[in-house]
Amino acid sequence: MPRTRKKKIPVTNTDKASSSSTPSSSRTVIRRFHVLLKKQGQLKNASSANAEALGEIDREIDELGGLAAYQHMSSIGQGNDRGGGSEKVLIQWLIDMGLRKREAKGKLRLLEVGALKPDNYRACMSWIDTTPMDLRSRHPSIVEQDFLLMDEDENRGKWDIISLSLVVNFVPNPRDRGRMLCLAHSMLTQDGLLFLALPLPCVENSRYLTFDNLQSLMNVLGFTEVQRKWKKGGKMAYWLHRKSESDHKPLDEYRKKTVCRQGDRNNFAILLP
Repeated sequence: MPRTRKKKIPVTNTDKASSSSTPSSSRTVIRRFHVLLKKQGQLKNASSANAEALGEIDREIDELGGLAAYQHMSSIGQGNDRGGGSEKVLIQWLIDMGLRKREAKGKLRLLEVGALKPDNYRACMSWIDTTPMDLRSRHPSIVEQDFLLMDEDENRGKWDIISLSLVVNFVPNPRDRGRMLCLAHSMLTQDGLLFLALPLPCVENSRYLTFDNLQSLMNVLGFTEVQRKWKKGGKMAYWLHRKSESDHKPLDEYRKKTVCRQGDRNNFAILLP
């Protein structure tokens, strides 16, 4: 009698609300998701898509627990027992800039893209009006929306702050990453602020992107760096940029990959559309 194949159980259990997963296992799952989604995007953009290879990737994503598992692992990383999320960095920068004391001007309108929890800015409710948003909402207070599909005309100049924390690196296509930054510039008010957070290896160990390259790209898009935070051997890098005028350099060099460093590097890149 043929043996019944045992159904594989996802390596994560998204039904559990506790953060019992170890930091190491959380990072492993998140990194694997990034690799799979990148491969998936490459295959879908290929002239002759390989249905079998796409099917294998889809099956592995399902075995990992799907997007819900990725969100679960990411939300664990934002737990208080793990040092909290990147919003703490942004909040402190805004306080240092004196933006908490602006009652007469009304609350700052913040669009939090990739929000895994609805209350990251609860302590700042008196001066920040937050709209949390994600591809797949895990809470009724989180708007379910793809940032790249937002109506640019409806949102032009609407937001005082846009947070792209661990969002750009999750986009599989380098040109869509660039388009995301372009949209953010369009949607910000005059002198609006863009908060960007990336895994440190995206800039410290990329074949195609360095800190200087990223700053040059942001200047071309019309952003001026206000703050930057990272440390050698750390896991994250944070930036705060202010919307400004473009430096009007030619854009062609930012539309193609250019090797900046040799050796054992990752292939993370951001290209203009």
